[in-house]
Amino acid sequence: MIDRIQWLGHGGFMLQGPPLIYINPWRVTRSIFLADVLCISHEHYEHFSLGDIEKLRGPGTQIITNASVAALVDGATELRPWQSMTVDRARVTAIPAYSVNSAHHARERGGLGFLISLDFYDIYYAGDTEITAEMDLLHPDIAILPIDGDSTLTVSDAVEVVKKMRPRYAIPCNWSANGPGAALSDALAFKAAVGDRCEVVIPTV
Repeated sequence: MIDRIQWLGHGGFMLQGPPLIYINPWRVTRSIFLADVLCISHEHYEHFSLGDIEKLRGPGTQIITNASVAALVDGATELRPWQSMTVDRARVTAIPAYSVNSAHHARERGGLGFLISLDFYDIYYAGDTEITAEMDLLHPDIAILPIDGDSTLTVSDAVEVVKKMRPRYAIPCNWSANGPGAALSDALAFKAAVGDRCEVVIPTV
């Protein structure tokens, strides 16, 4: 499964199916392979892009998101925390994603992460979140974790999440080789700090 997960940059990912699942696509190129599922975690521009949604949306695409985004996208399905939706062979469960220290990702804003169960793997996409009590309930095979510390997990926080969840694989996101914020050096620092607790896969676009 790990080789079927493609990073799209920042917080965007594609999971090769079936079904074909995109999470928070941003600045993607138009594809002949339209999404079966689009998961949008919250309304911030680098995670919710109507232009990118339209590039990937087909007549049968299921858009799964929170209340704020569902109000802006025709035909989207709102999931509340811990609700699940099944599409083909995948089950998508909404997981609360929030910051306890910043209004930028305050809990009442309704941000989500996603637990995607596909082909006997549980893939946890944390979304923009700090460490939360809800994480104690999750033990995924693959954990996709932000490391930028922008009201989200820092590198050291992400290491603590790995210690809690004990996934087989961890993928750091919300970093870039260019521009401000977390960089490749942060992803490498995360990998070094995780050590042999799990296999850290540093993605490339």
